[in-house]
Amino acid sequence: MGTGPSVCLIVEDTETDRAMMRRIFLRQWPKIPLVFATTLSEARRVLGEERVAMIFLDNALPDGRGADFAAELAAAPAYRRLPVVVVSDWPSPFMYAKARAANVIEIWTKSDFTPPSVQRVVRQHVGIA
Repeated sequence: MGTGPSVCLIVEDTETDRAMMRRIFLRQWPKIPLVFATTLSEARRVLGEERVAMIFLDNALPDGRGADFAAELAAAPAYRRLPVVVVSDWPSPFMYAKARAANVIEIWTKSDFTPPSVQRVVRQHVGIA
């Protein structure tokens, strides 16, 4: 874990979805640094290098499932309280069950990634007014 300013980590492998998320997030929170990862391996590296305050996590990534990564984080004492929102194109009942078991705070479709939703979860879980 890094010691610099807190960042928001977005783990998403599709460029168009990353662009949409960047635009929506920065419209609400222009002063919170964003860091993007396109794989779970990159996300693990970011977690080791940065002070991550919150993660928005795609479920279908080139090197694994976001729900499994959320379970990995929930099992690690350093990350178990880290707020995670799973953002998936097609959330299945199985994915919902895995994510809930991993203490994921919310599960969204990509269309749920809206300014009001982002604003609400960041305020509730990162403590920014």
